[in-house]
Amino acid sequence: MADDNEVLSDFDERLLQGVFARVWRYLGDSADSSSLVTKARSHQELKNKLELAVGRTGIDVDTMLSDIDDYLNESVKTSHPHFMNPLWGGTDVASLAGEFITALANTSMYTFELAPMATLIENEMVDTMLKLVGYKAGEGIFTTGGSNGNLLGLLCARDRKFPDAQRVGLVGKQLVAFISEDAHYSTSMAANVIGIGLDNLITIPTDESGTMITAELQEAIGAEKRAGNFPFCVIGTAGTTVTGAVDPMNELADICHQEKLWLHIDAAWGGATLLSPKTRSLLHGIDLADSICWDPHKMMGVQLCCSVFLVKNSGTLRKVCVHTEKAHYLLLGDAEDNDLGHMSLQCGRRVDALKLWLAWRAKGNEGWASQIERYFSLADYLVTKVKEHSRLELVVEPSMTNVCIRYIGYRLNESQQDSITAEIRKQLISSGRFMVSHSQINGRPILRAVIANPRVDEKVIDDLIDSIVEIGVSLSPK
Repeated sequence: MADDNEVLSDFDERLLQGVFARVWRYLGDSADSSSLVTKARSHQELKNKLELAVGRTGIDVDTMLSDIDDYLNESVKTSHPHFMNPLWGGTDVASLAGEFITALANTSMYTFELAPMATLIENEMVDTMLKLVGYKAGEGIFTTGGSNGNLLGLLCARDRKFPDAQRVGLVGKQLVAFISEDAHYSTSMAANVIGIGLDNLITIPTDESGTMITAELQEAIGAEKRAGNFPFCVIGTAGTTVTGAVDPMNELADICHQEKLWLHIDAAWGGATLLSPKTRSLLHGIDLADSICWDPHKMMGVQLCCSVFLVKNSGTLRKVCVHTEKAHYLLLGDAEDNDLGHMSLQCGRRVDALKLWLAWRAKGNEGWASQIERYFSLADYLVTKVKEHSRLELVVEPSMTNVCIRYIGYRLNESQQDSITAEIRKQLISSGRFMVSHSQINGRPILRAVIANPRVDEKVIDDLIDSIVEIGVSLSPK
């Protein structure tokens, strides 16, 4: 390492030069559709291949660069054109630059004193997203992800229902919240963390499109009240994980207003549709929610992780995070109006706003709109190709860019269709040709391809269809 009077040692310089050479090469290689998207090694196979133990003495720079090469070679190529597995993909270079600079500056977001420009940037991004949602007097904070956003939503709801809960707890008060059966699993995590109990997170059935049935919600609220429990929150979803369904937000808002319940919308996936005039109507009524979470690291393609929690009324977060008043050693009274630590569940918090800001500066509003519209256009193209193919079935009409496919083949029964569909995914992954996800709808397996990767195009979609059918035909009875 460097001596006190050196900026960088020879080791440091050679390491950084080697790293950035690899960054340049890795970005260039990621566009090669002829390469494998994953090597799909087993856990034991990979463990046996690699030397992972740390030693008593340090290693030299060449060995370290070799370790980095191993890591990159064994990583899933998430910017590969055939990567359509999760609700994100690709590399946005402007936001990648933000990641580099964030790590280089190495600061934390609890005080303006430590993060002056970062604080202003986070405020600017929050204000920009508040306007897109339609919150005229709201506030927000960057979080670790949509899971943390859903937790904050439940906390805000709890504290509005019982403002003294932070001090005295919930003894004798059985709180219940409501989600759809297709809500993200993080809602269960949040219910567990705040202590209401998983049995008191009431699941509401969905219709065939995957949206919450509001008549069932109304009935469930009434049943819980008659049982002597305390309904306090409804969590709707704007873009479910599997089908991309959007719960009816206007109807949910009417029920919540009538019953005096907090309405939180998990828009981690679907929030990006607000960026285009052609898609924002999908989230009609989101401005009526009390809070939302939105992940720019999903459809917007900002580098992981980048997530924002927004509330309709300013002052809400400072009440939920009132415990920070004890941090006299950190959050000073004369900077209270500027220190974002007063609005966060975290103390140490990385600068995630910089990469979003740089990406937004690079694209502008029109660039975001074009990106979102292109993804929806490509999803429509995939839907058309599936519908046109006699051996494939579109399982549900998509609301977002999730496309759910089943292989139905020719004269196959349901059991055969299901086993072949599941095996198709295994072979796509094991061959390294494509990465799409596997899930179930109504208890039956499906393939889910998500369009959220800027390198996906019509040819990639054609190749995906051909690959699915090729494997399906090979697995079908002769």
